[in-house]
Amino acid sequence: MTMQFAGATLTPTPIVALDVPTMTSARALVDRLEDTADFFKVGLQLYTAEGPRVVEWLRGIEKRVFLDLKLHDIPNTVRGAAQSASSLGVELLTVHAVGGDAMLRAAVEGGGATAILAVTVLTSMTQGELEAARGHAMASVGDEVLRLARAADAAGAHGIVCAGSEVAEVRAAHGGRLRTLVPGIRLGGTPAHDQARVMTPREAAAAGASYVVIGRTVTAAEDPPAAMRRVLAELAG
Repeated sequence: MTMQFAGATLTPTPIVALDVPTMTSARALVDRLEDTADFFKVGLQLYTAEGPRVVEWLRGIEKRVFLDLKLHDIPNTVRGAAQSASSLGVELLTVHAVGGDAMLRAAVEGGGATAILAVTVLTSMTQGELEAARGHAMASVGDEVLRLARAADAAGAHGIVCAGSEVAEVRAAHGGRLRTLVPGIRLGGTPAHDQARVMTPREAAAAGASYVVIGRTVTAAEDPPAAMRRVLAELAG
């Protein structure tokens, strides 16, 4: 299943999450995946442990990098962080959409060639948890995602991070202006772990996701390359 996006037929781009504690374990995982993956997510755990050198290593072996730091700070600080990410050759960088218009615009300005993705509602959150965090009732998680998507679009962000169940509404509202990155991807029969809003690769492709993040459904599999090939087949199928 492919998607129509901005006038072209596209298959969602898969990104494998390097949610591991050290460079050594990251190297082992990348090696084990063989030639099934060329785009990797570096998140808070690995980046805090190893710093920019993990990005430099991935770029040095010609891998694409999604730096998932979910920045949320004053605009000048976020602008500087985005500039640093761009200098490392990072392709995608996340910031929290709730940081506000000035912060989002600063990230976009600082990012340069690095595309900025605004995180809307974490896929680990239920509606009740979201309402508790925001301090008020809301009609649905989807309404909050759309509100934050509007802010991201207005700031010129490349796209947003949201659950697969919210992709269709975002695409209907923003069309080709706003890409969607979907975490919480699980192959059928594998556990959801700490994710509350999950989706299979085939479902994410059908919904029209631009990017999908592949985590433990592949990286914790007995045979990661075989699991990754299943993901790729579902995304293309």
